[in-house]
Amino acid sequence: MPLRCLIVDDNAAFLHAAATLLERQGVTVVGVASTAAEALRRNIELQPDVVLVDIVLGAESGFDVARDLTGGAAVILISTHAEADFADLIERTPAAGFVSKSELSAEAIRRLTP
Repeated sequence: MPLRCLIVDDNAAFLHAAATLLERQGVTVVGVASTAAEALRRNIELQPDVVLVDIVLGAESGFDVARDLTGGAAVILISTHAEADFADLIERTPAAGFVSKSELSAEAIRRLTP
C-alpha cells in the first residue's frame, strides 16, 4: 500500500514540485498546507501516514508544527538548510528525522518511517 503523505511548506512552487516528484515515485500525496493552522487541520482531516514539515514556514516554526501534530503520522522535517544547522532543535522534536529538500525522495521518506 502506498504511503499517504501531507506536505507542509510556505513555498507554492516547492509544494508542487515535491508533490509531483513523490507521486511519480509511488507516494500518494493526500494534501498540502502552507501554514501551521492549515497543517494541523489537514492532518486531522486527511490522516496521512507521514507529514513532511518545512522547518521555516514564513514567520511560523516547523518545529512548533511538528510538536503540535497529533495522530499516528510520522513527522519528517525538511529544509534547504543543512541538518547540522538545526541538529539540537531536531532532536527536541517528536520528528522521525530530517531530509534535505535537495535529497527528498520516496526512498528517503521510507527509510525514516516504520
